[in-house]
Amino acid sequence: MTDDDQISALFDQMCRAWTAGDAVAYGRCFTPDCDYVSFDGYREQGRDAMVESHDRLFRGVLLGSALVGQVESVRHLSDGVAVMHATGSVLVAWRKRLPKRRLTRNTIVAVRGPEGWRCAAIHNGRVRPVGVPSPDSFPARAARVLVRTSRALHLGQAPTARPVGSQ
Repeated sequence: MTDDDQISALFDQMCRAWTAGDAVAYGRCFTPDCDYVSFDGYREQGRDAMVESHDRLFRGVLLGSALVGQVESVRHLSDGVAVMHATGSVLVAWRKRLPKRRLTRNTIVAVRGPEGWRCAAIHNGRVRPVGVPSPDSFPARAARVLVRTSRALHLGQAPTARPVGSQ
């Protein structure tokens, strides 16, 4: 089995463990020091914390749910390190079909260790493309007017301001 096959199998293993409601088996797909960012931006650090939160989900609001999805791509960054992109969605127990707006894209950093490939980091984001208006569109023209006005009135943030939460 090639590395790509093993990495794809890791994603399938994640889906099976989720669907079985088995947080411990789900956790075995991850490294002990993994980083897990859910679709809403919540960040969990470490396998133990991630398993605990998923156990609560599997016994609570996601009881009987299934994780369904497919690998889109695998790109090797170096020997034993790869980035996998996959799409997935949680099918809750009372639905037969996936809602269109529930599709999530997963960016996964997979690493090869003594136990095989595991997820060292995962970031999930909803698939909701918004499109970028052209520079001559009404929204872009309105944005330029707002920027010029706010700068002239010394309103808003300075261009060198740090994002919230940065140090």
